[in-house]
Amino acid sequence: MREIVFDTETTGLDPKSGDRMVEMGCVEMVNRVATGATYHAYYNPERDMPPGAEAVHGLSSAFLSDKPLFRDTAQEFLEFIGDAPLVAHNAGFDFGFLNNELEMIDLEPISLDRMVDTVAIARKKHPGAKNSLDALCSRYGVDRSHRIKHGALLDAELLAQVYVELLGGRQIGLELAAEQAAEESAPAKVAVAVSREFRAPRAHSASPEELARHQAFIKTIETPLWDK
Repeated sequence: MREIVFDTETTGLDPKSGDRMVEMGCVEMVNRVATGATYHAYYNPERDMPPGAEAVHGLSSAFLSDKPLFRDTAQEFLEFIGDAPLVAHNAGFDFGFLNNELEMIDLEPISLDRMVDTVAIARKKHPGAKNSLDALCSRYGVDRSHRIKHGALLDAELLAQVYVELLGGRQIGLELAAEQAAEESAPAKVAVAVSREFRAPRAHSASPEELARHQAFIKTIETPLWDK
């Protein structure tokens, strides 16, 4: 099964108010294993970069000024994702910006049927807990020490690891498979009859001498309780 884990960076929070997508990062997975194939692009948003957004991802208007427009590389992006399901953290946000960009150049939006939202999965698995990407990386031991600011490709790579853990973890499956293989390859256990030497049962009643010694001992006890 082929899936694409992706992330976007933007100029703000609402594409309908004029905010634009400025970065796209994608990681290809097959059967929940990253293949090493990625897609990454920066886009000129054709507008200014608000300071608050720049503080999050570090992409300035000057840096983006010579980057291509989304329309220039849209087909390349669509060919990379193909018809695979698209996995994102808070996927409604990323789908909103992606589909807004597609609609602006008269291309069909991506069907929401293809959307896999890892926030929804995390909330179901960890109700009441923090489910940001940083929090999930900490929970599952995913190294994010190189994540100084948000970056679309870096975040997609981190999310790909978190996604596997949210679905049960690859190592768990490997261990169970290894145990099963070991059991199947182990030699069958055969019951073997063992002969034992016969021994007559030991007598457990007291001998006359033992009874006599016991009576003599009882007579040495002064005012025993059983005589009261």
